[in-house]
Amino acid sequence: MIAVTAIYASLIALLFIVLSARVIVYRRAHRKGLGDQGDPSLLKRMRAQANCAEYAPIGLILLGIAELNGAPAVALHLLGATLLAGRVMHGYGFSASPPLMALRVGGMGLTLFMIGLTALGLLAHAVMR
Repeated sequence: MIAVTAIYASLIALLFIVLSARVIVYRRAHRKGLGDQGDPSLLKRMRAQANCAEYAPIGLILLGIAELNGAPAVALHLLGATLLAGRVMHGYGFSASPPLMALRVGGMGLTLFMIGLTALGLLAHAVMR
C-alpha cells in the first residue's frame, strides 16, 4: 500500500474539484458554453484548472514510485506537501483578480522543484542499485 501518496493524491484531487467547480459555476452564471469566448476571467479559471491537470499527475506518479521504492515517510511527506503547496499557491495566485504573481511563480517553483528533486532522487536510486 502506498499510504503517503494516497494522502497527497486525495488532497490534490480535492483541489482539482475546487478549481473545476470555479470554472463550472462561472460558466453557468455567465452563460458561457465552449471555450473561453474571449472572457479573461473565465480563461484564468480554465488555465488554473488545466495547469493543475498538467503538472499534478507527474508529481504524484513520481511520489508513488518513490514510496514503492522505500523512500522514508518523512521524505515522502515533505515532497507531497511541497507539491500540494505548489498547486494550491499556483491555483489561487493564477485565478485571483488581479493575479497574484508571487503566489503563481512561487507555486510553479515549488511544483517544479518537487518534480525535479524526486526525479533526480529516483534516477540516482535506480543507477546505484
